[in-house]
Formats: sequence, structure tokens, C-alpha cells
Amino acid sequence: MVNAVRGEVALELGGQSYCLCLTMGALAEIETALGAKNLSDLDTRLKDLRAENLVHILHALLKGGGEKLSLEDCRALPLNIALATEAIGKAFKASGVSTPIEGA
Repeated sequence: MVNAVRGEVALELGGQSYCLCLTMGALAEIETALGAKNLSDLDTRLKDLRAENLVHILHALLKGGGEKLSLEDCRALPLNIALATEAIGKAFKASGVSTPIEGA
């Protein structure tokens, strides 16, 4: 169950419900995974994502939401790109961070 007050967002993939949350740790992981030098650079890198970037972002947000999935588990999820990018955008917005991710 998600806690909207905490900024948690639900994502359903393959009949399973997951919780996403943008925490400071998740933000730092995303910044590192995308090779961003700072938050302004992160914004630029979010505009031009590869599938591997989405996996890293999703993994960080799932960890932030308390999910115990490895990066390999995330790669194996039955991904619906539209639902995933929408949930990622909602997780960023719930934390007061805007995102240029397409579809978010």
C-alpha cells in the first residue's frame, strides 16, 4: 500500500503492485547511474533516456519505495513503458521535482 503523503506512487506491472518513491538516496543513485555532474545536468540527461537509464531510474525509485528488487529483477519486469514513465514522473512530482521524462 502506498503512502501519498510520503510521496509514494503505485506501479502495477505483470499483475504485481509496486511502490515507487523518490528519496535522497534514490535521487543520488539516479544521478550516478546517468553520469550527471549535478542536478542541472541530471535534468538534461533525463531528456534523452535510453532503456538502460529507465531500468536504473525504476530500480532506484523501487528501492526508495521499500521494494527489495535487484537491478536484474528490474530488467526482468514485464515493462509497460507508458505506465512506467507515467509512474516515474508522478514519483518525481510527488517529491516536488519536475522531470522532462517523455510521457511523465
